[in-house]
Amino acid sequence: MGESDVEILAVEPGYQGYGRIDTYKLRHRLHDGRWGPPIEREVYDRGHVGAVLPYDPARDVVVLIEQFRIGAHLAGLPSWQTEAVAGMIDRDETPEAVARREAVEEAGIEVGTLVPICRYMVSPGAITERVSLFCGKVDSRSAGGVHGLPEEGEDIKVEVVPVDRLPQRLADGSIGNALTIIAVQWLLLHRDRLRQEWA
Repeated sequence: MGESDVEILAVEPGYQGYGRIDTYKLRHRLHDGRWGPPIEREVYDRGHVGAVLPYDPARDVVVLIEQFRIGAHLAGLPSWQTEAVAGMIDRDETPEAVARREAVEEAGIEVGTLVPICRYMVSPGAITERVSLFCGKVDSRSAGGVHGLPEEGEDIKVEVVPVDRLPQRLADGSIGNALTIIAVQWLLLHRDRLRQEWA
């Protein structure tokens, strides 16, 4: 099925703030070829994300960040989340440019070579957000401290983590958000190849 198998019947504006919520009335084709009945769905549009897992192949470490997340707090999870670097894509900006910009803003490091990991939807049933995820080559020797843009309320602590410790961090839940889990698992699968290519 394709785009012609979806018909938007109406869009009702809802809330506009940090993101936007609209109510869509639509119908789509069923797998048997018939049109389904009209349905309503609230959709949250907050833009798209460029993200990078900074990896230093010489030291075999990753650079992760820790910052407060209201969604995790309200869900009863740790309020300070350990994450890869990520940021919202501005108009006319590429995901690669965002990954590089955010590495400087959030972690104080510059990214060299970028390797695409994947593009994925955060929650396709209700959110339009798409993440473009990369692994980036860095020199981690100067990584550390607290970074972020104070005018955006950012207070971001940098942590340098040996790759050998990442499986335990996944197992004990101290890395618990999808973006970072995906990036770390990809690195664990591709680490040897990257170390050879980036030597």
